[in-house]
Amino acid sequence: MTTTADDVKAWTLASLPAGSANNQSYQVINPATQQACASVPDCSAADAKKLADASVTAFDTWKHTSAFHRSQLLRKWFDRIVSGANEIAQAISSEMGKPIKEAVGEVMYAAGFAEWYAEEAKRLYGETFASQHENKRLYATRQPVGPVYAVTPWNFPAAMITRKVAPALAAGCTVIVKPAEQSPLTALLLEQYWREVGGPEGTFQVITSNNPAEISGVFFQDRRIRKLTFTGSTEVGVLLYRQSAETMKRVSLELGGHAPFIVFADADIERAAEEIMACKFRNAGQTCVCTNRIYVHRSISARLIDALATRISALRVGDPADEGTQIGPLVDEQGLNKVREHVEDAVGRGARVVVGGQALGGLYFQPTLLCDVAPGMRILEEETFGPVAPILEFDTTDEVVAAANDTPYGLAAYLWTRDLDTAHRVSERLDYGIVGINDGAPSTAQAPFGGVKMSGLGREGGVWGIQEYLDTKFVSVALAPR
Repeated sequence: MTTTADDVKAWTLASLPAGSANNQSYQVINPATQQACASVPDCSAADAKKLADASVTAFDTWKHTSAFHRSQLLRKWFDRIVSGANEIAQAISSEMGKPIKEAVGEVMYAAGFAEWYAEEAKRLYGETFASQHENKRLYATRQPVGPVYAVTPWNFPAAMITRKVAPALAAGCTVIVKPAEQSPLTALLLEQYWREVGGPEGTFQVITSNNPAEISGVFFQDRRIRKLTFTGSTEVGVLLYRQSAETMKRVSLELGGHAPFIVFADADIERAAEEIMACKFRNAGQTCVCTNRIYVHRSISARLIDALATRISALRVGDPADEGTQIGPLVDEQGLNKVREHVEDAVGRGARVVVGGQALGGLYFQPTLLCDVAPGMRILEEETFGPVAPILEFDTTDEVVAAANDTPYGLAAYLWTRDLDTAHRVSERLDYGIVGINDGAPSTAQAPFGGVKMSGLGREGGVWGIQEYLDTKFVSVALAPR
């Protein structure tokens, strides 16, 4: 199934319950055309309070449903997401500019979390353990944390929702999702699909708003909302972490990154170049795990730069709705300006443009390769979030590990080597939550995803992801003496 922008707009307005209390709406802008592609309710604090009440009411019932029932519903949700992959992909492409082929790939990745946690719902084991008293029986059980407030970003509008909502629902929690202002349509589709397969009222709700601070304030102040899960910038994450402390919420934060990609002297140049391309240029470089710094051993630097230049020059920039497009627009003017500023700053400080380096009109920026990059440039200190690959040379392992770790961020890191000793020892020394060895795209539903330092708290994915939504309860039973 495919939809046009008009279809998305009609569906959005028709499918939402009642709209906002103030009858206000805001427009969703397609970054490829910079024209409105839909309108959604601009909800208020009063709307947020209603959703909170509904979530709390639903939790009282949902937490008592059997794990098998929750599993069956999640499996149905998975099937519905897969059957609606083209519809969701069209919404993703329209609202945030992801090339349609990539958008379809994201939908299938997102569906994987629904499938995985449909299975994990039945595997929430407890433990029994020995007591020093003959008449006591001791055990620990898992129980859902409570109603959850989830704040999701625009760059993966489907996957960042299912990665949070699926484990929460599997654990017996209810969830309210506030998607990024730029990308509400995908969230609304996922909510609709959950309702279609029988998801109970109030278990998974979406609130859209162009005033996120007002909306979030309601949930942070409500003691009944027991958990925050957030994916976004470190700056905002720190703010939300602080606000969550007032009501002692459980917190999961997946924040910014500044990923290094280290290419050692023994690398297969062609294969290393392919992995760098997969890592750097998906979603036009707008992912938190994209490499922001490419460190290459001086002895192979020229060869790797040539291999990358050939591939980057061949990338097709264009309309994300076109099946052949590989690089779409940046999400908004702010994102475009940041990319432009990073390139201009680097060039002004001595970097050389090998490929690209220019804005193309609208929100498009040429895929870019920079060499002679050096410390002190903004591109090495801030997350670029755009299609720019900076090259730095190194001579020794100690030197490059120190440089890779010299950042407040610690989300993802990558290295390419054919030496087993180097692979293990360097991966152990890198201060990051995720390490890809000869792999530029390691993320998968069954693996832990998350970072250290200023890149966040907690993990999403796999068995680790569902534990974020569970509390441990200790039960001690004293039997009558023999």
